[in-house]
Amino acid sequence: MDPCPFVRLIVESLALKLPSPTKPPPLSGVHPSTTPCFCKIRINTFPTHTALLPLSVSPSAPDTTTSAPAFHLDPAALRRLSGKPLSLVLSVYNGPMGRSCWVRGAKLLGRVHFTVNLSTALSHSNTFHNGWLNLAGPHSRNKSSAQLHLIVRSEPDPRFVFQFGGEPECSPVVYQIQGNIRQPVFSCKFSADRNYRSRSLPSDFSSNGNGWRRSSTGDRERQGKERKGWMIMIHDLSGSPVAAASMVTPFVPSPGSDRVSRSNPGAWLILRPNGASVSSWKPWGRLEAWRERGPVDGLGYKVELFSDSGPANRVPIAEGTVSVKKGGQFCIDYKVMKDAGLGWRLPGEEGFVMGSSVDGEGKVSKPVVQVGAQHITCMADAALFIALSAAIDLSMDACTLFSHKLRKELCHHEQNSLS
Repeated sequence: MDPCPFVRLIVESLALKLPSPTKPPPLSGVHPSTTPCFCKIRINTFPTHTALLPLSVSPSAPDTTTSAPAFHLDPAALRRLSGKPLSLVLSVYNGPMGRSCWVRGAKLLGRVHFTVNLSTALSHSNTFHNGWLNLAGPHSRNKSSAQLHLIVRSEPDPRFVFQFGGEPECSPVVYQIQGNIRQPVFSCKFSADRNYRSRSLPSDFSSNGNGWRRSSTGDRERQGKERKGWMIMIHDLSGSPVAAASMVTPFVPSPGSDRVSRSNPGAWLILRPNGASVSSWKPWGRLEAWRERGPVDGLGYKVELFSDSGPANRVPIAEGTVSVKKGGQFCIDYKVMKDAGLGWRLPGEEGFVMGSSVDGEGKVSKPVVQVGAQHITCMADAALFIALSAAIDLSMDACTLFSHKLRKELCHHEQNSLS
């Protein structure tokens, strides 16, 4: 089947130009040039995005710029907006954003309003604005008080969409979705073997810290408090294995605690067949996961990609946190990677790579996986992202507090092999 239509709306090259103060600032405040400025970006019913604004003194192009997270319009949103203009509002503030990016205590400097026509957004890229705009203050008609520089553009962003037919630990079928059509494309096989020793993995990848498994704890048994040996195999419709996610570092509680800590995370390998042989595998990626401490109880994760030169060369491509209570979205996006200083991307164009829904702890989970069309040349490519999505979902269970019991599907002891 063809990919589903998506559109990415991008607001970038953001910068703020302020007029010189005509009088000393009041004792109760400071001039905006000495305190942070930021903007909140809102379109229709989408979640609001926030971006810091660097100050510029250049009369033409801004000295430095920043970008906001892109808005991703899925097929349902595109249907709702069909034939309707999209309303874009940027509100510029001066002052602290606070932990949750609330504007309490910040001063509104002005707003910019304009509409975006997405009638041709699915067929080609569009630039709706590139340059400076006057900020209209909330209580003044003075339109030259400050200026905002921005570029607003859209890009077609077709994606393949998949959904697990059940929870990954229940060995479900995976469907490709396009509109109302659901077509089975993969099957999953989950297993859990506490005595698993990565017997099918090459020894050079399982015996040192730069390889697939961390061996700091050796192969000795821990009694009770560890979760290990989990694996999920992805098969195509012919029954051939095309990808796998294998838990290679056990999930264990930190000393004196019942949670997996960031200093000692559990880890998965995302594997693909090594050539035509189904008995030989090579690593594609590595996922670390742990239970975050702090104001929000979250599942922390880090994803690294292996290079062709060997297991010692791993490149980080994603890192973040998903709420344990509410769940959220696991995402790999080149724009986010670049802003985080990760500085590397998968083959293909810049932008969205993949996203997967992650349900909160204790909830029935049927992950929905989106993969950018430019990153899939065959179904085996898609299977790797399916395996990574399954590993993220299963990590939510693996990071459950050790004072809580796991469901029976995660506790059985059946023989496990990469075949």
